[in-house]
Amino acid sequence: MVVGDIATGTDVLVIGAGPAGYVAAIRAGQLDLDVTLVEKEAYGGTCLNHGCIPSKALITASGLAHEAGNAEEMGIHADPAVDLSQMVNWKDGVVDQLTSGVEKLCKANGVNLLEGTARFADENTARISHGGEGQGSESVEFEHAIVATGSSPIEIPNFAYEDEPVLNSRQALALDSVPDSLVVVGAGYIGMELAGVFAKLGTDVTVIEMLEDVLPGYEADLARPVKKHAKELGIEFHFGYSASEWHEEDDGIRVVAEPAAAADGGSEASGDAASTEAELAEEPLELDAEKVLVAVGRAPVSDTLDLESAGVETDERGFIPTDDRARTNVEHIFAIGDVAGEPMLAHKGSMEGQVAAEVIAGEPSAIDYQAMPAAVFTEPEIGTVGLTQSEAEEMGFETAVGKFPFQASGRALTTGHSDGFVKIVADADAGFILGAQIVGPEASELIAELGLAIELGATLEDVAATIHAHPTLAESVMEAAENALGHAIHTLNR
Repeated sequence: MVVGDIATGTDVLVIGAGPAGYVAAIRAGQLDLDVTLVEKEAYGGTCLNHGCIPSKALITASGLAHEAGNAEEMGIHADPAVDLSQMVNWKDGVVDQLTSGVEKLCKANGVNLLEGTARFADENTARISHGGEGQGSESVEFEHAIVATGSSPIEIPNFAYEDEPVLNSRQALALDSVPDSLVVVGAGYIGMELAGVFAKLGTDVTVIEMLEDVLPGYEADLARPVKKHAKELGIEFHFGYSASEWHEEDDGIRVVAEPAAAADGGSEASGDAASTEAELAEEPLELDAEKVLVAVGRAPVSDTLDLESAGVETDERGFIPTDDRARTNVEHIFAIGDVAGEPMLAHKGSMEGQVAAEVIAGEPSAIDYQAMPAAVFTEPEIGTVGLTQSEAEEMGFETAVGKFPFQASGRALTTGHSDGFVKIVADADAGFILGAQIVGPEASELIAELGLAIELGATLEDVAATIHAHPTLAESVMEAAENALGHAIHTLNR
């Protein structure tokens, strides 16, 4: 504590007001704990301000513009004009509505809000710096602390985000004009979502990916329809390349990429990723563009907290290891959300926040990740939950698998989006649903039914016997369960 400084006290100090931190603070307030929530920038964190919500707003708006201009088959002839500045203003309005709502909810639940940056002074004290020079600082003594400082975009060598043509995802979501051309580095879910947005707005998009395919980490049959649709939008792909540098040209920039194996010195990562396309990548690649978006992943924000002063340990990547109650190695200090490790999902952080608050309040709460869904908002969307077939079989399950293509769905056909399928993986003996993968229209919404099924221990018979409204996309879930049982009505049982 600084000499002359009088520290305030709190039961729970929450550092970071993203979807993990503000949920933890609100839940702790509901449990009658005295809570102080520190945020350096804006309530809602990356998710509400610079990630999930802004990107989904622009995905919706760009998709609407694209569909309106490509619906001749339905008898609709239109040539939409896009004003990106106005679109971004609309997106910002959505964000403002949600972030102000978070602030009101925190106050309504008795949470004390502090603006500033927190650093640990010792294992029971944090120093809060309020803004810039002259804004002052104060100390807060806490019984418990919850670290929820999130993550930030990874920067790669020679691509500094302070250079105007180089964008991270946050900067890409704030552009006020549509670039004529864009190179996207990274074909993960952030890269693919934003590549789709700009392609639909009329940008010539090229994607560079070090690995062999789009959406690493997802099964090939889920990624395939996404890549197919991206190519139909005119997006070009170069697999097996690693972006190495960029330089200015008279009319834009030139991005240089090296064959991934050469750029990585034949590392294990690039070697594992070798594919036919990757192995053919032998010569450097040069791509002209107006801007370059780097979307190669996110890193935990754990180096600004002086964690060592509190005795909190991190792993070699900077994540804070926790147990199933979100505790760190220091019993009264918890870590939740992105800073606590993969998967970096807002709803995972929110659940960890609730558990941390309940454990601090003395309730018998713990985190169960078996029914943790994930969604990718590409076109078509992807939704997953639980185990894949290969994961289930590796764990020793004999599996029963059911599949239903959206091309057999009357509702999907009437939306004009019938690529993809619903796949359900179940235990062949007991019928319990172990996991599901969906690629297709509204996959991000449909996956919730199967997450609930896993959580409740439902069987294939339970889902198949549940009457689904017709005509809906949700019928596809019922049909996939029937297919696994061998009595599907609208597909052949094989």
